[in-house]
Amino acid sequence: MDNNAIARRFYRLAALMEIRGDDPFRWRSYRNAAEAIEVWPTSLKEIAEKGGEEGLQEIPGVGKAIAKKVIELLERGSFDAWDRLTAETPETVIDLTEIPGIGPKTAALLHQRFKVSSLPDLKLFVAGGGLKMVDGIGPKTAEKIKEALENY
Repeated sequence: MDNNAIARRFYRLAALMEIRGDDPFRWRSYRNAAEAIEVWPTSLKEIAEKGGEEGLQEIPGVGKAIAKKVIELLERGSFDAWDRLTAETPETVIDLTEIPGIGPKTAALLHQRFKVSSLPDLKLFVAGGGLKMVDGIGPKTAEKIKEALENY
């Protein structure tokens, strides 16, 4: 697993935490670590092999907890926090935020109240006129979402 794949996992973790309404300090720390990992010139795998957790903690934004998650990610391709979170909230909920007009709060509302957890679910929901029931989505935003789904 290369640095970009590791950074992507932490970006997705942060996005999922934001959608769920988790503590902003926590999801921002994962996003900050992802930003640093993404541009770090040395392979995290190489750093972990040579310096372990301590070596990884030299990267800005990577503390003890994130270093442990990086090692677990390198060893088994996932980590416990990710597994627990995605068991409660499907990773595909993040994809909803790729549609213009749907941010983290709306994605959370769609998932929690209407059980929309993927783009195919969203297409069915929109086709059935479901957007009319969503607080905060007016006619213009609804039209933007419909157009984006048609082009997706």
